[in-house]
Amino acid sequence: MSGEPFRDRVAVVTGGASGIGQALCRELGRRGAIVVVADIQHEAAEQVAAEIERSGGRAAAAHVDVSRQESVDSMVGDAVARHGRLDYMFNNAGVAASGDARDLTLEHWRHVVDVNLWGVIYGTLAAYPVMVRQQGGHVVNTASVTGLVPFPGGLPYAATKHAIVGLSTSLRAEAAELGVKVSVACPGFVESNIYQAGVVVNVSREAWNEKLFFKKMDVAKAAGAILRGVARNRGIIVFPMHARLLWWAQRVHPRLLAPLGRKAVRLLREVRGQGEPPAASPP
Repeated sequence: MSGEPFRDRVAVVTGGASGIGQALCRELGRRGAIVVVADIQHEAAEQVAAEIERSGGRAAAAHVDVSRQESVDSMVGDAVARHGRLDYMFNNAGVAASGDARDLTLEHWRHVVDVNLWGVIYGTLAAYPVMVRQQGGHVVNTASVTGLVPFPGGLPYAATKHAIVGLSTSLRAEAAELGVKVSVACPGFVESNIYQAGVVVNVSREAWNEKLFFKKMDVAKAAGAILRGVARNRGIIVFPMHARLLWWAQRVHPRLLAPLGRKAVRLLREVRGQGEPPAASPP
């Protein structure tokens, strides 16, 4: 693609009604893409699509539950049938469950794995064959810097994000000769609604969020960083600087991060017992 790589290209964004997904939809619309705003919150997705269209872009909402394969397959199939192709698949929908590992139930783990990991697998498996047939396309999976470094206090989230990195980097090697690109975005702390929407068990949400070490990045800037990496076909897109430094430390000498991890555990346990009881289940 020459010039603006997103102009007139069909882009599906899961989790497109809020957070990074919403910012991606807006920026893709601004850059001339044909955007499918896919989300389980269909009314909110319709609002985002309408906003893009009012701004002169092209967008439509699609209902999807990424934890269900048939829902993802149907959504992707409808997008391809409507537009004749699929150029970008942003598997971005995600949830979080935070708390001491002793307090997290199997239901918390299942909820995070179903959305974060299976959602990415379903989205990738739905889009990849279409792109192979086209001999072109780009799968972009949203992981996190917590998919590259340890994240005590958020084990289910970190586990799924590590898996997404492995899935994406491995598929990238397979897909290259077939004309398909694969990238994984690994943002650091971003000012998205995951901090308010995520499940926090036996810990005060406000107190835990206040303990975060790093300043949160503006969500629009995060979307811009992802799209710059996609346009340059980066395999792993890591940002902002604090995330790149953490990744560097983990690669060069993992022991450098051990004190930070111990501090995170101490801070978590300082506020343990102040929030929802351990028996609480995800919505």
